[in-house]
Amino acid sequence: MELTGAEIVARFLADEDVEYLFGYPGGAVLHIYDALYQQDKVKHILTRHEQAATHAADGYARSTGRPGVVLVTSGPGATNAVTGIATAYMDSIPMVVITGQVPSPMIGNDAFQEVDTVGITRPCSKHNFLVRDIAELAETLKKAFYIATTGRPGPVVVDIPKDITAMKCNYVYPKQISMRSYNPVSKGHTGQMKRAATMMLKAKRPILYTGGGVVLDNASKSLIALAKQLNIPVTNTSMGLGGYPATDRQCLGMLGMHGTYEANMAISHCDVMIAVGARFDDRVTGNIEKFAPKAKIIHIDIDPASISKNVSVDIPIVGGVNQVLTALLKLFKADEREQDGEAIGKWWEQIEKWRSKDCLKYKQTKTGAIKPQFVLDTLYKVTKGNAFVTSDVGQHQMWAAQFYKFDKPRRWINSGGLGTMGFGLPAAMGVQLAHPKAQVACIAGDGGVQMNIQELSTCLQYQLPIKLICLNNGYLGMVRQWQEFFYEGRYSQVHVEAQPDFVKLAESYGHVGIQVTNSADVESALIEAFKQKDRFVFLNFITDPEENVYPMVPAGAGLEEMLLL
Repeated sequence: MELTGAEIVARFLADEDVEYLFGYPGGAVLHIYDALYQQDKVKHILTRHEQAATHAADGYARSTGRPGVVLVTSGPGATNAVTGIATAYMDSIPMVVITGQVPSPMIGNDAFQEVDTVGITRPCSKHNFLVRDIAELAETLKKAFYIATTGRPGPVVVDIPKDITAMKCNYVYPKQISMRSYNPVSKGHTGQMKRAATMMLKAKRPILYTGGGVVLDNASKSLIALAKQLNIPVTNTSMGLGGYPATDRQCLGMLGMHGTYEANMAISHCDVMIAVGARFDDRVTGNIEKFAPKAKIIHIDIDPASISKNVSVDIPIVGGVNQVLTALLKLFKADEREQDGEAIGKWWEQIEKWRSKDCLKYKQTKTGAIKPQFVLDTLYKVTKGNAFVTSDVGQHQMWAAQFYKFDKPRRWINSGGLGTMGFGLPAAMGVQLAHPKAQVACIAGDGGVQMNIQELSTCLQYQLPIKLICLNNGYLGMVRQWQEFFYEGRYSQVHVEAQPDFVKLAESYGHVGIQVTNSADVESALIEAFKQKDRFVFLNFITDPEENVYPMVPAGAGLEEMLLL
C-alpha cells in the first residue's frame, strides 16, 4: 500500500492503537494534520501551547501506563515542547514526541522556523531520531515506541522534515522490531537475588525504600506481598506514592526533604535497606555522608546506570522491579530459614515511638483563616481517597503528598525530578481524557497555575470536568519559605501582588468559579464542586500566607536533622 509520509504517520498511530494525540499545528506538520483530518481513529487534542501538549501526554501516560504521544511543528513548536520532554525524562515517563522539521535540503541553512531539534533534545530525551529516508519512517516510529516503553521508560523524539511527509512509499505496519544496540535486561541475576534474600532474612532493622519504578512496572501487588511476607516497614519517594497503600500499618509515608519523621528516622537507623525502583535523589538522601550510615543496601532497578550512581550499594540487582520482586517472593516461600522475630518486633516498637510524634500536625487558627493542610485533609475525606490527583510544584505539592493518602498506584501525578511549574493543569487534562468518569483534582498554587492558565480553553473545548484546587497564599510559597528560613526573611520577588480575579477568569472561559475565604466553608465548597460532575470548577482557596511545609530537612543536612513545627 503506497502512502505519503504524512499518511504513514497517521496510519501508524492508528495501527499502534494510539488513543489520543496531543498537539498544535504549524507549517512543517501541515501534511500530517491533513492526513489526521482524513481519519477518525486517532483523536487529536488541540492544546493551547506545546508545553501543555507534552504535559497532557505525560499525565495520560502516568495514569494509564501507556505512552503519551505528541505532535508539534518545527522551531518554536519543538522548543516549547522541550520543558515537557525534560519533565518526562527526569521521571522516566514513556512518551513519543513527533516534531516537524524544515525540508531536508534546507536543514542547516537557518530556514524559517528551523532549530536543531535533535541537538536540543539529546540531553533531555531517552533517544531521538531525524528521519532522512521515507522508507525508514514506519520502522523509526516503531523503534521510538519500543524504546520509550521498555527498559527504563522515557521520552523519544522523532524529527520529520516536511518533504518526507510529502513523499510516497509502500507502507507495512512493523509488528516486531529488533535493535542490535538496545536490549534492556528484565530478568534479575539469580545469584544476586539469593544474596539479597539471605541479607533480608538476617536483617534486624530492615526497610523497603520504594520509588517510581514500582508504579511504572506495575509492581504494587508484588511489593505488598513482599512487605507482608517479611513484616518490613515501607517508605515511598514522592514518585512512589500509591505503590504501597498509604493507609496500611506498615507504610511510614514519604521520606526525604519533606518526609515524615518516622520514615526519615527509620532510614537513618536501618541495618538493611532494600531500594526498589528508586534512584537515591538528593531530595531523598539529604547529605549523602549522613544517609543510612549503618545500612547494607540492596538496590533493585531496571537501569544499570542508576545503581551506585549517587550512593554505593552492597547488592545490585539489575532487572524489572516486578520480575525481581516476584522472584524474591518465590525464594522466600521456598526458604526454610526464619527471621529474627524478636529483633523485628523491637524494630517496630521503635518505629511506633517515632510515629507517635505526629510530625504532620498543624494548628488551626481561631480567625477561620484557611490552612492549606486542612484543604487537602478535606479533599481526601470528600473524595474518599479515590481521586486522581495532579499537582503543580511547590508547597501545595508537598502538602498533597503528605496529606492525601494514596492507596492505589497511578493516582498521584506530579513532576518530581524536574519540578516543573505549570505541570498540574495540563497533566490533569491527560488524566481526565484517559479516565472520563473518574474524579480528577488538580492541586495548584496561585503562581504555577498561571504558567499554563490558557489550558482552561482546552478544558472547555473538550468538556473536561476537572476540579482545580488553587491554594492561593499570594506568594511563590516554597521560595518564600526558603527565604524565610535561610535568607533572613528577605522576600525577593516572591510576593504575587497583581493577581487576576480567578473566579471571574474561570467564568470568562466558561467554567464555574468558587472563592473560599473561611475554613468553615472548605468542605461544603469541595462537596459542591464534585457534585458538578460535568463542569470544570476552579476553587480559589485564600490560605494562610505564612504557612510552611514541615517536616523540612535543610539543604546539606542529614535526614535526622529535620525542622519540625
